[in-house]
Amino acid sequence: MIKYLGSKRQLIPWILDTISVQFPEAKSVLDLFSGTSRVGSALKTRGLQVFANDHNLFAYHIANCYIETNLEDLPHNINKVLAHLNNLPGQAGFFTEHYCINARFFHPKNGERIDAIRKEIDNLDISPQIRSVLLVSLMEAADRIDSTCGLQMAFLKDWASRAHRDMNLRLPVITPKSPYGPSKAYCLDAQKAGSQIDCDVVYLDPPYNQHSYRGNYHIWETLVRNDYPEVYGRAQKRLDCRSQKSDFNSKRRFKEKLESLLATMRSRKWLVSFNDEGFITREDLGDLLHNFGTVKIQEIDYKRYVGAQIGIYNQNGLKVGEVKKLRNKELLYIVNSTA
Repeated sequence: MIKYLGSKRQLIPWILDTISVQFPEAKSVLDLFSGTSRVGSALKTRGLQVFANDHNLFAYHIANCYIETNLEDLPHNINKVLAHLNNLPGQAGFFTEHYCINARFFHPKNGERIDAIRKEIDNLDISPQIRSVLLVSLMEAADRIDSTCGLQMAFLKDWASRAHRDMNLRLPVITPKSPYGPSKAYCLDAQKAGSQIDCDVVYLDPPYNQHSYRGNYHIWETLVRNDYPEVYGRAQKRLDCRSQKSDFNSKRRFKEKLESLLATMRSRKWLVSFNDEGFITREDLGDLLHNFGTVKIQEIDYKRYVGAQIGIYNQNGLKVGEVKKLRNKELLYIVNSTA
């Protein structure tokens, strides 16, 4: 899966075991802020029915690939389709111009292939699920040969060694259907999804700092939309990154937004993921959740995100400082709501 700030990759066994122990009767889980669908995919692998939601379209396609699409849904010729896409000659277009020349996130030779493959995906006679599978394959292939520190906010001054490799699409690892029913992907506002989707447990991992995932991964949004947006700045961000803001990325509005979301939640069993670097303290979040029912808290010491490990860089890719804190506390709040 793609590199992603805040990914719970190494925490997944802890999250899954907590759900299994604390909610042993659960057969379905809603991942309300699904991101790369790492948690949802792991839950589906465990046999649970999973509903995945995210308001970013690139995250929806990831969920459509890993959550809604089942191994049984893949056509017999899927590998031939991937081979066809891999063999297309490069054809420079919007992607090459903006993300390989105006900005240097990808080497132009791979940018030209990304342009050609993205155009061909829209020409194929395929189902929406398989289209998402191919878009995710393209995203993941591009992610493996990028020239960044993991975010699409800036690129390295010199090409990363991986940027010179030839991009190659692979088939994402798709899981079988859950015995409890079909899983589904949604692209809704979190409050709308939480109030409408019926499930046994809701897993909530909301944004809890100022960093917008749409801004951090704007290239993936543009790649799946293929809408040739107006862009700005050295990173060639989509103009709508300025206007489409989430209250979860606002320190002033975060608590009120979370409380409003929880008040309308359809399910009464929640697992809330947070850490000690969020907009509100561990104690304040615990108090807020206690307003809705019983709360238990688990914590684990954890290495901070990759950017903290490698230092602070400016927009030219030059290191300008060190991060003092390299570890934090990851928190899980187990909530049985009675509100």
